[in-house]
Amino acid sequence: MSRFRPARVIGATVGALVILTVGVYGPATLLGPLPEATATRVTPAAGEAVPFPPVLPATGGSAVIGLAQVAPDLAALTNTEPLAVAGTAEPLPMAAATKIVTALVVLDAKPLAVGETGPQIPITAADYQDYIDYGNSGARTVTVFPGELWTETELLQAMVLGSSNNHADTLARWAFGSLDAYTVAANAWLTEQGLDGTRVADATGLSDGSVGTARDLARLAGLAATNPVIGAILSQPAGALVGQRGVDNTTAFLAEEGVTGISRSYTDGAGVCFLFTAQVQGANSVYTFAGALIGEPDYDTLTADITALMESARAGVSELPTLAQGDAYAEFSTLWGAKASATVRTATTTYGWQAQAPGDAEVTLETLSIGRAGTTVGRVTVVAGGADVTSTLVLDRTISAPGLGWRLLHPAPLIKALIDSTR
Repeated sequence: MSRFRPARVIGATVGALVILTVGVYGPATLLGPLPEATATRVTPAAGEAVPFPPVLPATGGSAVIGLAQVAPDLAALTNTEPLAVAGTAEPLPMAAATKIVTALVVLDAKPLAVGETGPQIPITAADYQDYIDYGNSGARTVTVFPGELWTETELLQAMVLGSSNNHADTLARWAFGSLDAYTVAANAWLTEQGLDGTRVADATGLSDGSVGTARDLARLAGLAATNPVIGAILSQPAGALVGQRGVDNTTAFLAEEGVTGISRSYTDGAGVCFLFTAQVQGANSVYTFAGALIGEPDYDTLTADITALMESARAGVSELPTLAQGDAYAEFSTLWGAKASATVRTATTTYGWQAQAPGDAEVTLETLSIGRAGTTVGRVTVVAGGADVTSTLVLDRTISAPGLGWRLLHPAPLIKALIDSTR
C-alpha cells in the first residue's frame, strides 16, 4: 500500500511551474512581440499665414467655393466647403440660375460628349406657343418656328447663353415628357447632389417657387463650370450661332476682372442673381473659384460687389506654405523609454486663397513597436485654398528594440503583447 508523500507532490508542482514558466516566460520575454508604442497627437506651431477673407455683401445671399488648382482648364471640385458665406442662409428665389439646374439635369438624362451636337429635336406647337407667351410677357426668348429641328447642343446654347425661357421648357419636355415629370426628376437630382437647400418649381426660374441657398448655388456654379459640355458652351463667343440665329451671351459680366458668368438674371421676386467663376493669375499658377450672389437689388450694386470680391481675391490668393518639412503631428513613446516624432517628409505648398485660419489637420497613423528613422508611419492632410493638401509622415529618429535586461524584467507587457498577437 503506497503512502502519501507531500514532498513528492510539492516537487512535482514546482517542476510543473518551472516548466510552464520557462515555456511561457522565456519565449514571451526573449522572442515574443514587443508592446506597441503609444501615439500622441501634437500640433505644430502656427505659421505666419494671415487670412484674407472674401469680401461679400450682407444683403441677399452670397457664397464662394474654391475649385481645384487649374492651368489652364477647370478641374473637378475637390472640397465642397465654401470659402465664405454671407447674408441670409435661407433659400431665396434664384431666377435664371434655375436654367443651370435644367441644363445639368437634362445632360444627366441625355448625356453628350464634347463636340457632339446630339439628336435633332423638332419644335412642336407647344414649344412655339411658349415662345409667343413668354415674348408677350416680356420674358427672354429666342425665336423658334413649328417644325424646325434644333440639336440638343443648340437648345442648350439658347438656354444657357441666351437665357431663353422657351428653350428651357422645350428641353425639359423633350428629356422628361412633361414639365411636371421634369421638376420631379430635377428635385431628385438636387437631393442626390447634396443641394438640400435648393428646389425647383419650373425649368425657367420665372416662378418664385424655384429657390436656392447661396451655399448651394456656389456649388451649382462649380458643377456647371466643370461640366465639359456646359464649359464649352460658356466659352463660345457672344454671337454664338444657334441654328440660323445669333444668341447674345447674357452671362458675360466683368470679364476684365477675371470673371466668367454662368447665369446672370433679374426677376421682381428674385432681384439680381449671378452665378460665376473667377480666376486669379499668379506667376506660375491660376486659382479658380466659383460663387453665387442672389437677391442683389440692381446691377450697379452687383458691379460694386463683384469688384470688391475680386479685390479681396487678389489680396488673399497666394502661394501658401501648408505643410512644413520636419513639423511633428504625433509623438511615439515606448514602455522602454524610446521616443520619436511623426514628422512631415516633404514640404508642400499650394496656390490658393487663405480665406480663414487653417483648421485642424487630419492625421492617420500606423501602429508600430520599433522603426528606423525615415520609416513611413502615416499621413497628414490639411485644407488650404479650398483643396486638400497631403504629405507623408515619417519617424524623425529610430525607435530601437529594448535590451535583454528590460525584456527579462518586464514579463507582463511582453506576455500581453504575445497574447494580443494571437487574437
